[in-house]
Amino acid sequence: MAANSVWLLATTACRICTSSSHSSRRTKVSQRILIVDDEEMIRLLYRKELSQSGYEVDTASSGAEAIKKVSQDDFGVVVLDIELPDMSGLEVLQKLREIAPETPIILNSAYTTYKLDFQSWLADDYIVKSSDLQALKHKIKQLVVAR
Repeated sequence: MAANSVWLLATTACRICTSSSHSSRRTKVSQRILIVDDEEMIRLLYRKELSQSGYEVDTASSGAEAIKKVSQDDFGVVVLDIELPDMSGLEVLQKLREIAPETPIILNSAYTTYKLDFQSWLADDYIVKSSDLQALKHKIKQLVVAR
């Protein structure tokens, strides 16, 4: 009987330990943000602001770089510009949906016209670029909490 109790206790401890580390990993992933923008100043500004809000931020300056990073690593949210030097952000959006369908993606563009493009509907949200990042920060927080 004592052996069974020890086995049960050890099994329960392992389950708790495993679920705890899984939960910890999920929290770490959800706090990781990938900023995809061809403008260096935007990448620097977003990195600074989001880092100050407690997120771990990585950046990509092209669609190809973003696709590579998402295929190699997990991110809690991807913030994606539409006007990129090597391909359209809408193309990148489709590829990212294939690679990481559960990863929330926010399209972030200076142009409101893309909001009407049906391809943009694959994104979790569409936010027009602004010097005030409150709307972007709020949406990222919502998506991180929902995940």
